[in-house]
Amino acid sequence: MRHRRKGRVLGRSPSHQRALLRNLAAALMLTEREYETGEVGAPKVAGRIITTVAKAKEVRPVVERCITIAKRGLKSIDQAKEFGTTAARDSAAWKQWRESDQWQKWAQAMAPAVTARRRVVRLLGDKQAARIVFERIAPRFVDRPGGYTRILKLATPRLGDAGPRAVLEFVGSGPQVELGAAPQVQARRPSKGAGAT
Repeated sequence: MRHRRKGRVLGRSPSHQRALLRNLAAALMLTEREYETGEVGAPKVAGRIITTVAKAKEVRPVVERCITIAKRGLKSIDQAKEFGTTAARDSAAWKQWRESDQWQKWAQAMAPAVTARRRVVRLLGDKQAARIVFERIAPRFVDRPGGYTRILKLATPRLGDAGPRAVLEFVGSGPQVELGAAPQVQARRPSKGAGAT
């Protein structure tokens, strides 16, 4: 019996499962980078990966946790800006600020942001993906309390083993459809007595 054993095994050992989920989450974040640079093999739509339905359902909590942690870190970065300096690093003004009391306040205000960044790096296993989460993805969802991703099932199965496929994407990416833009037409069902004589 599997009492209180949640989650899918995905046919892998626990360490392999963690590595798989970490790589899928990092791949989703890195699509934002590849889309803008226009590299060969870059995705057509940023913020979207195609995987199996089971894997998408398992990686979704990891992605959403990373974004929530990053959003909390952004608040402390904003609070630390008032104690920061605009001087160039290693300049005389910067060295003076570094030895002042303002730096102590800045360091104390930045501590939660550094902790949040380290937690995201630990979850994703990729520093570049963590940087993308903090710089591009988390600011996009500051006003949203949760539900940053969605899973769309694809009609065509995977070639080879006919596994059900799905698209895992960030909410707000892809073609946007406004409700009410096109008139809604409802098909009429024939009544039960229409064909009877």
